[in-house]
Amino acid sequence: MGPLAGIRIVELASIGPGPFCCMLLSDMGAEIIRVDRPEPSDLGPPTDPRLNILNRNRRSAAIDLKKPEGIAAVKRLVAEADVLVEGLRPGVTERLGLGPEDCMALNPGLVYGRMTGWGQDGPLAQAAGHDINYIALVGALHAIGPKSGAPVPPLNLVGDFGGGALYLAFGIVCALLERAKSGRGQVVDAAMIDGAASLLGSLFSAIARGAWRNARGENYLDGGAPWYSVYETSDGKYVSVGSVEGRFYRKLLECTGVDPASVRPQHDREGWPDLRQKLAAAFKSKTRDEWCALMEGSDICFAPVLDPWEAPNHPHLKARETFVESFGILQPAPAPRFSRSIPTITGAPPVPGEHTDQVLRDWGFSQADIDDLRRAQAIGAR
Repeated sequence: MGPLAGIRIVELASIGPGPFCCMLLSDMGAEIIRVDRPEPSDLGPPTDPRLNILNRNRRSAAIDLKKPEGIAAVKRLVAEADVLVEGLRPGVTERLGLGPEDCMALNPGLVYGRMTGWGQDGPLAQAAGHDINYIALVGALHAIGPKSGAPVPPLNLVGDFGGGALYLAFGIVCALLERAKSGRGQVVDAAMIDGAASLLGSLFSAIARGAWRNARGENYLDGGAPWYSVYETSDGKYVSVGSVEGRFYRKLLECTGVDPASVRPQHDREGWPDLRQKLAAAFKSKTRDEWCALMEGSDICFAPVLDPWEAPNHPHLKARETFVESFGILQPAPAPRFSRSIPTITGAPPVPGEHTDQVLRDWGFSQADIDDLRRAQAIGAR
């Protein structure tokens, strides 16, 4: 049983960081009811819902938020919940009658989690956007990419998931802990711009020290340092090295056959281009697997660059069961791990509305209530 067992959450369907946040919370044992639309929407490209890992571990109720009966049904759920999570544009839930004031009047202990890109206020609050836009605005995207070329989006890991979902999940748990002392809920305003900016703390520290150049590919951790970079091997694959510490750097030179006397000191930036050439030539002399045999598990700080099809089969990841097959889908296991509480995958991603009747019954609706909602066309599926 996960550490959040007993926590009940209502999730208003959204895409990206909202579902990922709820996956994290449900992995930890929270009971989450996902409120889906009765009809298909344009929430991203059409996909098979049973393959959407971000929706695992929770049940789905299809409720029409355009009908007053549907809003009333959601309010009944909220009255019994510890947390509500929504990822709609600012003001939408207020117009629906499901805003923080509406919901917390019914349930003063409710933690109301809000996930947006730009935040609940500010000049851009009502603008459309995606991960790439949020990390562009705060300076994160500018720092990622090759020295000669445009910035490269790091998938949607920095804005949606790192700066968005993780901060919302952290904020919700913090608010639940505070509620245990105060007895009162509160709103958690998680904006991806705020979270992504927070992730840049170490970069701004480097700027303050004068240690960060305003150019991609010329700094210690952006691939500029040749001892913290990626190299192609003779078979067209890649390896990563992160030999930051002096003793690890010396091992890197020793293993690649680069004579320390032939290069400038490790932190002399003027010598980086020459050292990069020497390391690139060395790594091109062997296959990725040959370098793994020489370097993996050593203090060089080395790892092969694996694709998502290879990664689950790596011996270390297999030993830790970092990836698991559950409900017929190979997927990342819940993280982090605990010494006593055991997070588990207990349910497959649902089809929208798959559990509507079951959820409503479990949360206190009578069969007559459910029949009335169906006659009003306020709920879908069963």
